[in-house]
Parts: sequence; structure tokens; C-alpha cells
Amino acid sequence: MTRFDTYIMEFDRGLRTLFAKPQSVRAHPDAMTEEASLSEAEKKHVVSLMRVNHTGEVCAQALYSGQVMTSRDEKISLALQQAAKEETEHLAWCEARINALGGRTSLLNPVFYAGALSMGMLAGALGDKWNLGFLAETEKQVGEHLASHLDALPENDVKTRQIIQQMQEDEAHHREQALEQGGAALPAPFAWMMKKVSKVMTGTAYHV
Repeated sequence: MTRFDTYIMEFDRGLRTLFAKPQSVRAHPDAMTEEASLSEAEKKHVVSLMRVNHTGEVCAQALYSGQVMTSRDEKISLALQQAAKEETEHLAWCEARINALGGRTSLLNPVFYAGALSMGMLAGALGDKWNLGFLAETEKQVGEHLASHLDALPENDVKTRQIIQQMQEDEAHHREQALEQGGAALPAPFAWMMKKVSKVMTGTAYHV
């Protein structure tokens, strides 16, 4: 496969991420769980949390695409593409939960996608150990972010809790894979900058 072919594939992935209905091969984690009785305020809060998670998964797809486009190692590119496919399921779960509660996804997803794509391309261009290190750090921060959402959920909202817990498990697995493949620990200033960028994204997506 040529570099141009890779660009075409990742461009197509971007269009499907932003505009197509995501599909899940696995059953949705909350499929067998009954809906809890939530107040309108609680529904609004849960929708906002899941909108943030959905936007995070949109950004994850963009990061993977950018990293694939600039990675120098075909084996690592294939691993990144596989991880992106697996995380497409997270998009499907989040979107379904948002729809079930009468909400919507973020209007700014195309903007967030473009920014994350640029960051992914930069990470890939720095070399594969930093590419994988960037992936590992991203998954670490996502895991911490999801843990905070579990604390913020209404106690009786088991459906949303099951979705987030499964996402946590998947993110941790992808982080382990990145480290096993040679990912290097990122310098502290770069990890700090990633947290600041993430904070802007999550704060905005919660409301818009």
C-alpha cells in the first residue's frame, strides 16, 4: 500500500467518523439493562457527559488517523488502524446512549477532529517510539477522564455506567499494547500540555 492509499483510507475514515452512523460488532454493554428513572436535570447531565465522551472518541479516531499517516513502521500503522476500528464501537455506544436520552452530539466535532488530526500527524512524524508513547499517554488520560465521569453519574444510572466501564477496559488494553510495542514515556511538559488541551475540549463539548 502506498502512502497516497493510506491518505485516501484515512480521509474516508474521517468522513465516516463525522457523518456516518457508527456500528458496533460487540453487543452494547448496556443492552440487557433496564433504563433507570432519571429526572430531567439528571438526563441533561448524563447527556452532557456522554457528549464529552463521544467527542473524545471522535478525537481518538482523528489521532489514530494522523498517526497512521505519518508513521514510518507498517506494523505499527496496522496496529493503530486495528485500535481505531475497535474504538469505533465506543462512538456507537456513546451516540446510542445520547439518542436514548434525547440529546445530541457536539456541534464542534469537525473542529475537534481537525485539531486532533494535526496532533496525531505531529506525533507520528516524531518517530514511532514517540508515536506510541503519545498513544499510551492519551489512553492514560482518557482512562482518568472516564473515572471522573463514573463518579459524576447518578447512582442509579447503571446503563451509562456499564458503557463507561467497558470503555475504560478497552482504553487500558490499548495503552498496554502501545507500551509493549515500544512506546516511550512522554516528557512531562508535553503530557501537561495534552491535559490542558483536553480540558478545553471537555469543557466546551459538555455545553455545545
